[in-house]
Amino acid sequence: MPRRTATMLASTLMLIALLCAGVFINVPYSEMSPGPTVNTLGEHDGEPVLQISGRKTYPADGNLNMTTVRVTSADYKMNLVEAVYGWLAHDNKVVPHDTLYPDGKTEEQSTQENAEEFSQSQESAKVAALKERDIPVKSWTIVSSVLKDSPAEGKLHAGDVIKAVDGTPVKAYDEVAKLVTKHKPGEKVVFTVVPAKEQAAAEKEKRTATKTEDITITTTKSDDEGEKRAIVGIAAGTDHTFPFTIDIKLADVGGPSAGLMFALGIVDKLTPGDLTGGTFVAGTGTIDDDGKVGPIGGIEMKTVGARAQGAAYFLTPKDNCAAAARDIPDGLTLIKVDTLDDAMNALEDIRGGDTDNLPQCTKS
Repeated sequence: MPRRTATMLASTLMLIALLCAGVFINVPYSEMSPGPTVNTLGEHDGEPVLQISGRKTYPADGNLNMTTVRVTSADYKMNLVEAVYGWLAHDNKVVPHDTLYPDGKTEEQSTQENAEEFSQSQESAKVAALKERDIPVKSWTIVSSVLKDSPAEGKLHAGDVIKAVDGTPVKAYDEVAKLVTKHKPGEKVVFTVVPAKEQAAAEKEKRTATKTEDITITTTKSDDEGEKRAIVGIAAGTDHTFPFTIDIKLADVGGPSAGLMFALGIVDKLTPGDLTGGTFVAGTGTIDDDGKVGPIGGIEMKTVGARAQGAAYFLTPKDNCAAAARDIPDGLTLIKVDTLDDAMNALEDIRGGDTDNLPQCTKS
């Protein structure tokens, strides 16, 4: 056999051996890729994404699409060949497995967490949208969760409305921790609460809950490193009563990143005319009750997915702008937003055709 032929044969066999080995070598990575986009003004699986009853609504054309990212499952074992292909692929991103599933989080745990974040994002989107339309929303502070084996277990319950701590009225959820940490570990703190069952009954009967209870709890030390704070073992949150019904129908989606687009969709349906002027606008971003827009993960995949569906403009959280601007899909304009008001102002310019001064994302 000629030396050149033998060399080529040996190289080919070595390449085949390496490829075979790569298939069987697992690596600790996961993959992200563009997921589907859904128009919050339209339908999904045959029913409207946003359903509002008890309030006049208006038809809305155009697109306000929320965007998603596909990720490999927690138990998926990526091999070396797939990892290399993912690194080379333009539209995909290979990341360390722990980035998506930290601390050994299982698929079930991740799904549950994403579902909870999705539900909370819907609530905040409703609140922010109604505030944008100057529609009053009743809010109160609640016990959102109680830690197992904590001093509060069996005394406070999820859904209890916190009216006061040590007699000081509570007006916002973040005040609860401040009032508790005024104590030293081992001291007693008194919570004045409306029990969850009483609150639920009052809401059902459309009345104000009046039955309160004083619950005394002995604080304990936090597990934080450094200075030990007094805690009782609860997480406080906010609950709301809306003046009419807003349902968001969207299955198989999780996480908080659709908050901004849900809020804009609700505002559009409650407002005469079209926010987009018939333009295809997509976007992403978390949102809080006051309309503050927060960053999300997988921004590069979301812009690719949006453009593939026909989006011309993409509402981008301010803190994601630099990453998104490093590789902007052709034909897509990235608009920097920090609040719901920023998004509303950008949409006003888009539907008016005044797009020269839109706050666009840059690499720095």
